[in-house]
Amino acid sequence: MSPALQPIGQPLRDHGPALLADVEDPHDELLTLVWGPRFDREHALGLWARLSRRRPVEAVHTLPALLSVADRFDGMDTRAQQRLRRLILRHRALSDVGPGAVM
Repeated sequence: MSPALQPIGQPLRDHGPALLADVEDPHDELLTLVWGPRFDREHALGLWARLSRRRPVEAVHTLPALLSVADRFDGMDTRAQQRLRRLILRHRALSDVGPGAVM
């Protein structure tokens, strides 16, 4: 991952599995958060609320990281935001073609 995206990528790697557990399509959830010109904090807080009901201790550590990602995304230029979206889409495509995928 490029150094410009590292401040967003690492917290998502660290906290994403807990935040996105039990959602039907984690990639869609991530894209919802970053699809517009600003990070969708309302949607993020909804995901966090679900986590806090399941794993309250883990949620305490996730919220500051989530808000930090939101602020950093909002501070990115349009090209960097678009690159992040493309990386999420590429990751989804690669995940769909993993072992056992039907073509």
